[in-house]
Amino acid sequence: MKTVIIEDEKPASRKLERMLSNFTDIEVVAKIESVEEGIAWFSENEHPQLIFSDIVLGDGLSFDIFEKAPTKGFIIYTTAFDQYTLKAFKLNSIDYLLKPILEEDLSGAIEKFKSFLPSGNDMGSQEIKQLIRKEKSILSRVLVKIGYNLKIVQTQEISCFFSENKIVYLQTDERSYPSDFTLDELADVLDEKKFFRVNRQFIINSDYIKNIHTSPYYKVDLEFQPQEEITVSRDRVKDFKDWLVS
Repeated sequence: MKTVIIEDEKPASRKLERMLSNFTDIEVVAKIESVEEGIAWFSENEHPQLIFSDIVLGDGLSFDIFEKAPTKGFIIYTTAFDQYTLKAFKLNSIDYLLKPILEEDLSGAIEKFKSFLPSGNDMGSQEIKQLIRKEKSILSRVLVKIGYNLKIVQTQEISCFFSENKIVYLQTDERSYPSDFTLDELADVLDEKKFFRVNRQFIINSDYIKNIHTSPYYKVDLEFQPQEEITVSRDRVKDFKDWLVS
């Protein structure tokens, strides 16, 4: 299976190529280091079945490559952060490996790729996307910006996400931080066993529920929240109760 590596850090690229050499049916046919180089390569060459791609490159995001040179190949993203999970899974991604990449995670991703391969037939891009949609990505951490600094926040430390003045914030025991997500996007990538969207403004984490008032409306107290109580929308009450015991 022809494979391309997109990675601007040479040590990381060499390490991944060494790891892939353990799979006798995988052949690395190109190593690409920039968005510009990637657009040129995918515009001029036959596309491989499998692509391993870092996201943040020196001259932009690797997403730009596939938006300008769409591919029918499967993409496994390799990155230090999962901030871009949602967008990655809209671009033929079948897996998302966090660095440093572990052998067992790499093997699992390759097995997943092989499970998507049809016997004897090539797949069109729409067929690929339909298969990928069956795979749900779970957001485990969020990258937030504080001035000129970046901070990684584990989703397990977040009591809720809330929308205010068209910005979505995440709340921890320390403070609230603005994020780059919308609540609709978060609802697709958060662990649905832990997080529930109670209304248009809030998604809450079950681990931080302190109290639930059932009269006259369902209202929730969290350990850390930006207001006194969070009201569950009337049309969400039944789903909310089912979620509490699921």
